[in-house]
Amino acid sequence: MTSGLAILAGDGRLPVQLHQAVPDALCVVFEGMAHQLASENLHVCQFERLQSLFELLKHHEISKIVMAGAMSRPQLDPAKFDAFMHNIAPDFIKVLQKGDDTVLRYVITLFEDQGFDVVAPQDIALELTLLAGAAVGALPDALLADVAYADQILRHMSTLDIGQGVVVEGGHVLGIETLQGTEALLDFVAITSSSLRSSQGGVLVKRPKVNQDMRVDVPTIGPQTIRQAAKAGLSGIVISPDKVLVLDRDTTLSLAQSLDIFILAQDPEL
Repeated sequence: MTSGLAILAGDGRLPVQLHQAVPDALCVVFEGMAHQLASENLHVCQFERLQSLFELLKHHEISKIVMAGAMSRPQLDPAKFDAFMHNIAPDFIKVLQKGDDTVLRYVITLFEDQGFDVVAPQDIALELTLLAGAAVGALPDALLADVAYADQILRHMSTLDIGQGVVVEGGHVLGIETLQGTEALLDFVAITSSSLRSSQGGVLVKRPKVNQDMRVDVPTIGPQTIRQAAKAGLSGIVISPDKVLVLDRDTTLSLAQSLDIFILAQDPEL
């Protein structure tokens, strides 16, 4: 008997932390998708056979689903479709051509229609987010305008379902988060010519999209974000309180302290 929770896991540390928080949760990964979960008691499913996944979950008396970790869009093989996938394929394939938010809302609906309750990672492990306030260091007054500008950009990005992060420095946009993710954004900033940079150091602002469903694709930072921010010459990171996941929180905050990267949890002032 499990806790009634299933973790649909992609890559990264989040599924691992959730499994540590709920050790008896049923862990499911998808064939061909990267993950960091231990191999024991792991169920491997196929996107083309969702009916089999639903039957597995019901067999284990699962009532709650949490979707966690990075997952690329599947390359579907129609020859493997079960009856359920054949029925939804026309709509599903169209949805896959749209933004992440649209795709994830559609997937949530598929599970809810089967009677499962899709829950948020932060509701499973409450220590994953930060309360409002300065977690490490302080936001310099010189960066207040950069943060405000970043929030304007993020609001416009939200309407286009583009990304959840932007780097601004000295009033200039050094990069926005796209499908490639935050790591790619910070790598790009790190190789930006010094002639385009400001001596004060920029700021990464990371927030959920406007009206985002906070059960999936929750914006996330972690130790790697801190290392990359430091390498990119940034001064700090601003996130939304209670709405951005902080993986390996103690390690992340300690690393930020040692690398002189401030972390501020503050809502946008728009």
